[in-house]
Amino acid sequence: MGESVRINKYLSAAGVCSRREADRQIEAGNVTINGRTAMMGDRVSVGDVVMYGREKVSKEEEQILIVVNKPVGIVCTAEKREKDNIVDFINYPKRIYPIGRLDKTSHGLLLMTNQGDLVNKMMRSGNYHEKEYIVKVNREITEEFLQNMAKGVYLQELDITTRPCRVQKVGRRVFRIILTQGLNRQIRRMCETFQYRVVDLKRVRIMNIRLGDLKEGAYRKVTQQEWQELQEQLKDSSNETVIPKWL
Repeated sequence: MGESVRINKYLSAAGVCSRREADRQIEAGNVTINGRTAMMGDRVSVGDVVMYGREKVSKEEEQILIVVNKPVGIVCTAEKREKDNIVDFINYPKRIYPIGRLDKTSHGLLLMTNQGDLVNKMMRSGNYHEKEYIVKVNREITEEFLQNMAKGVYLQELDITTRPCRVQKVGRRVFRIILTQGLNRQIRRMCETFQYRVVDLKRVRIMNIRLGDLKEGAYRKVTQQEWQELQEQLKDSSNETVIPKWL
């Protein structure tokens, strides 16, 4: 690190947490620089000693990106006070955190990493990266429902209309949906607008990375080919810090 960087970016690049979570921890007084409580906007230079809680922060050189099949009931947070947090559940030997979220009541593909810029490039809504889900609802799916979902749905609680998306019926009560957004409980809210209730929601793909036959609760590292394809897809993506709708 030849020049100084903002403390939140430093923590993110070190694989401690996302920049947004770093901001939270700084505001809570849980980060110090050379023994002084860090403030928002502080910068870190070569030789500075940064502490996150009781742990000294040092940059992790290995670029980690793993695919997890998250079970229902596990929460996508690194917050230790949440007893069902994904970090403790995975128990990976190095510090990683989730890219985005998958609701506690949902399951399937979750990516975890120590690369802060990767998180922002992948999750920033303006980059229009695809996420694919298989959804089961409580009653038979009609053509009208599919058309309404695909053209964009006004979500009153969020006061926003969803982007047009691809929707395909794959069973009497099951459909596939591909989104380029990550609004809070988006699919569930979209279904509720048309008096459908989600019974099961499984994410099966993020961009070029697929869940495949990975067992529930298991994880794997991305393959070299997946990593190269992902980098290619992200090369023109912005890495501005994301403040998602769910925060």
